[in-house]
Amino acid sequence: MHWINPYIHRYSLFKEKVELMGLGDFLRQEFSFITGNYRILIVSWIIMDLAMEMPVPNFQYYVQALGGTGMALGLIGLANFLAMAAVAFPGGYLADKYGRRWLITTMTFGMALSWLFFALAPTWHFILLGAIISSLCLVYQPALFAMFQDSLPPERRGMGSSIVQLIHGTFNTPGPIIAGFLLLQFGLVSSMRVIYLIMTALYLTAAVWRLRLKETMTDGEPIRFSYFISSYPKAIKESFRVWKTVPRSMFWLFVVQTLVMFGMSTTNVINALYARDVLLIPEEQWWFVFIPLLLTIVVASIPIGKMVDKIGRKIPLVLGLLIFGVATWVFANGNFLTIMISMCLFAIGQLMVMSSVMALATDLVPPVNRGKVVGFRNFVGYIVMGFGMLLGNYLYVSFIPQWPFYLTLGFTVAALPIVLFLVHEPEERVGQQE
Repeated sequence: MHWINPYIHRYSLFKEKVELMGLGDFLRQEFSFITGNYRILIVSWIIMDLAMEMPVPNFQYYVQALGGTGMALGLIGLANFLAMAAVAFPGGYLADKYGRRWLITTMTFGMALSWLFFALAPTWHFILLGAIISSLCLVYQPALFAMFQDSLPPERRGMGSSIVQLIHGTFNTPGPIIAGFLLLQFGLVSSMRVIYLIMTALYLTAAVWRLRLKETMTDGEPIRFSYFISSYPKAIKESFRVWKTVPRSMFWLFVVQTLVMFGMSTTNVINALYARDVLLIPEEQWWFVFIPLLLTIVVASIPIGKMVDKIGRKIPLVLGLLIFGVATWVFANGNFLTIMISMCLFAIGQLMVMSSVMALATDLVPPVNRGKVVGFRNFVGYIVMGFGMLLGNYLYVSFIPQWPFYLTLGFTVAALPIVLFLVHEPEERVGQQE
């Protein structure tokens, strides 16, 4: 039982600190890092998250209702992620060379307007077009993650990442409930159109709020639209070259992320159809299963973030992969009740993996290279996820419906030895002495 002594000691110190300072002062000190750009980003995510989860439960059914049968879902997923990959390199390069703010604010407005294609779509082809436009606007994503990382102190990176997951879970939670209510009131197609109009309004609100952001790359050059084209070759070169300067563990961490993303994409593209057609869960009840997932994120985010900061990044990452594998198997062989359980497990596994990966990547990569690393990771990850969605849809339609889930399980298992033997935490985290 000696292993438990350090945890008892930490709890005693925590209790003593709360008693000496008072709960109010302790909480203010504990969350004092929520300020400046980090706070602005948090508020913008809250606004966007209010509607972000609404279309998710019934999206696959919506595409089918607009004529998108067969491989339509896979084609939308492929086009979506190829468009995201196309802007990943210039996004990371531009974020590091010219700054973060302009990209973030301008492209958030573009994303807001792209939802109108989803809301007004007469056929599934307009959803395909809207997905491409929305994804191209995500050229700002490396800048967003870089600004997020720039705004957190080293000792609060796990907590800061988990707070984001907590916010996503908390403010996403009403989404499936509202989607279910609208579905029962207006039917599938009309309810989805209302949802996308709500998304447009909230994204526009978030875009206006993000105008408050302050640039973190003060030595960046003024950006011009022509840079998007002219910088592309150099952006690719710089994004490949950066791997010569970052630790080897960062490369293997990137491999792990890629394996997990590919596996997830093969099932995410067809999970609602699988639940309806194979597990025989009625279409009108599917949205219920998202509630335990989001509630689990709300409850578990802070404890998992604290765990990542206290015991390190690697152990939670390994545990997260194991839990994610179990959740995949339970879902593939489930019923209505066990799918709800698997969604809780997915939430815990996702929190552990995401918080650990984000914190460890920040520990390993200095600020000057973060945009390029994120850009390269996104480029490869998006291509992998796009073809993963196409493959998952193809396997589901043409072969055994369970194959996408078994493929996901295989890639999750393959990621475990890489984490155990090739990914190492640094002795000193980047920014530790800042």
